[in-house]
Amino acid sequence: MSLSDRRTFLLALPAAALAGCGFTPVYAPGSEATNLQGTVRMDDPTNEDSFDIVRQIEQRLGRPTAPIYGLTITPSVDEESLSIVGSRDITRFNLIGRADFAMRSLADNRVLLAGEVDSFTSYSATGTTVSTLTAERDARTRLMINLANLVVTRLIASPESLAL
Repeated sequence: MSLSDRRTFLLALPAAALAGCGFTPVYAPGSEATNLQGTVRMDDPTNEDSFDIVRQIEQRLGRPTAPIYGLTITPSVDEESLSIVGSRDITRFNLIGRADFAMRSLADNRVLLAGEVDSFTSYSATGTTVSTLTAERDARTRLMINLANLVVTRLIASPESLAL
């Protein structure tokens, strides 16, 4: 067996193993990720955090064109002091986020999948008040995007729960 043939064999081995176990790429045609495209209607945003979540969900799953699912996501954020310097000034904060979510059928309002996801991010409080406020807002936006991505991952990973 030549070196080229061995390389081809070794590269094909993982693909063959995954195909044998029923593995399907998450974004393959007909997969759950593509089946959710344009079918999820988010609740209307009520504040900046929920607006960031709705924007990210619609970016991942598309705007609802033929909605059959309703999705409610309720985020909460706690702030934690992380670094205190000698002058007793806090220079770093963690934002710890949690989002409860529920996917329901719009036909009968039955909850199909519910759960919670959590994540964190941090920001620096050094510099001016304006730069600190900007860093905090940016960190909150990043946190909401991450929470939204985690919810989408859970939806895609639980296709049996979404069968109508």
